[in-house]
Amino acid sequence: MKTTIALILTAAFLSACASTGSTPVAQPGGDAADTAAAKPPAVKPYPLKTCLVTDNALDSMGGEVRLVHDGQEIKFCCKPCIAKFKKNPEKYLKKLR
Repeated sequence: MKTTIALILTAAFLSACASTGSTPVAQPGGDAADTAAAKPPAVKPYPLKTCLVTDNALDSMGGEVRLVHDGQEIKFCCKPCIAKFKKNPEKYLKKLR
């Protein structure tokens, strides 16, 4: 039962990422093959030491969360910041320019 729920949640997350043009990036500790498949070679590194949405330290909520959006790596302090970013990415991407 837990496996079925995990598969359904994973499929929903990947579907949501595909519809927004964002690609999830494997977190540390994942399978090397998964990391290579999830992170394209031309990803621009994230230049800030703070969350793109809240400006908090990346480890302020227990550990950074990563996302690749249009070839740019983005780091957040927590998962809820990803949803805020996806609602209006241009608002937050201005901080990188």
